Amino acid sequence: MERVVVGGGPLGRDQVVAVARGLAGVEVAPAALAAVAATRAHVERLADAPEPTYGVSTGFGALAIRHIPRERRTALQRSLIRSHAAGAGPEVEPEVVRAMALLRLKTLASGRTGVRPDTVRALAAVLDAGIVPVVHEHGSLGCSGDLAPLSAVALALMGEGQVRVDGVLTPAADALAAAGVEPVVLAEKEGLALVNGTDGMLGMLALATADLHRLLDTADLTAAMSVEALLGTDRVFADDLQALRPHPGQALSAARIRAFLAGSPIVQSHRGPDCTRVQDAYSLRCAPQVHGAARDTLTHAELVADRELAAAVDNPVVLPDGRVESNGNFHGAPVAYVLDFLAIPVADVAGMAERRTDRMLDAARSHGLPPFLAADPGVDSGHMIAQYTQAGVVSELKRLAVPASVDSIPSSAMQEDHVSMGWSAARKLRRALDGLTTVLAVELLTAARALDLRAPLTPGPATGAAVDLLRRTVPGPGPDRHLAPEIAAAEALVRSGALLDATRRFL
Repeated sequence: MERVVVGGGPLGRDQVVAVARGLAGVEVAPAALAAVAATRAHVERLADAPEPTYGVSTGFGALAIRHIPRERRTALQRSLIRSHAAGAGPEVEPEVVRAMALLRLKTLASGRTGVRPDTVRALAAVLDAGIVPVVHEHGSLGCSGDLAPLSAVALALMGEGQVRVDGVLTPAADALAAAGVEPVVLAEKEGLALVNGTDGMLGMLALATADLHRLLDTADLTAAMSVEALLGTDRVFADDLQALRPHPGQALSAARIRAFLAGSPIVQSHRGPDCTRVQDAYSLRCAPQVHGAARDTLTHAELVADRELAAAVDNPVVLPDGRVESNGNFHGAPVAYVLDFLAIPVADVAGMAERRTDRMLDAARSHGLPPFLAADPGVDSGHMIAQYTQAGVVSELKRLAVPASVDSIPSSAMQEDHVSMGWSAARKLRRALDGLTTVLAVELLTAARALDLRAPLTPGPATGAAVDLLRRTVPGPGPDRHLAPEIAAAEALVRSGALLDATRRFL
């Protein structure tokens, strides 16, 4: 298994995804542990000082005015984690929990948080052992960190609460013992350092960027299949036309659609002077403009993610000269904004795909295809209700595109009087990506059926390879049959990347 070294340089988004999805193990660089030890010496000095230091010898949030005596500070840290592990609702996906724990480990290993090396080692060991703390859906306002979710991770590190090991719900103490990890007894500053970061929302952003690359690549393919099935032209995707509006994402999508349509007998069949169609509908002709704008939005989101991955988010932080300074870097606004931003093109790309699907089902607009692609229209309904499913999902995606980050509910006795809601933005983006997967799967099913119905004309090599892959699990046109399993099979091809793998050689 691949190993990701934390503290040996900036983490990449691909490394976050690899650890989150269980494809890579974790270790901490020795130089990082040495830096952590040096910073901890500053915290120990401040812990002995008569002057109070926030997070070291005081309470937290609105209770920061109370100085805590040394003999009560272990109880302070323990109480912080227990009280803040106040999540509710369904369990969060294991990949999100692992991404969040990895990103908190990254910040701890930066040497700016003041934790002990043993605490860093313990968190790395939990990740490496595949122990996944149970984290609940609700509990983060995206400011002062993803508090309840990160507290659930810290609680497991203390040997308390519940975790999952290979999917099995297990007491944290038992899981740690089985993995040979000693539960952590938190010292000064450590409780706060474990929970005061934007790691949950950032982890979900890193995962979303990887998934959205795959989905936008898939949208280019399904759009090409629909253009071909609807007897559309490929001339509008020409490089010189796209260069007149030099957006990089648009150029890339247009090039991909051109490549997918290359060598298509169906496209060639209506290229002559007897073709009376002057312009295709926007959902066909403008696919590169919409898909490309989504790609450029994704590029901006990746820039923000990469900056965050280079950050050390905690409050207070321990600086190299030993100062412990409060700051506002835990505020999730930079991440929240792009999480919300991405939900907009997700909804729009899905909406365009649904319009192409509907066009293939309408005999008045499909240029010779049977109504709803039915084998016996009237007796059979074909893909009529599959488009309903698409429409329902697209409607939901529009609701999910409403930003969460414009909301703020003050908390902590008005000490935390403006919050980002970035965790909520991340959660709804994950649901939106699932919805886009479904929409593209239905377009894939419908376009493949339409291409089959163009026989004896055949699709091009790339689109034909997509149809051939689908036909391994989904039969071709015929009388009505149970469609839900076929949609699920198409979703699996989109989600796994198998559909792209089957067509990648044509690009």
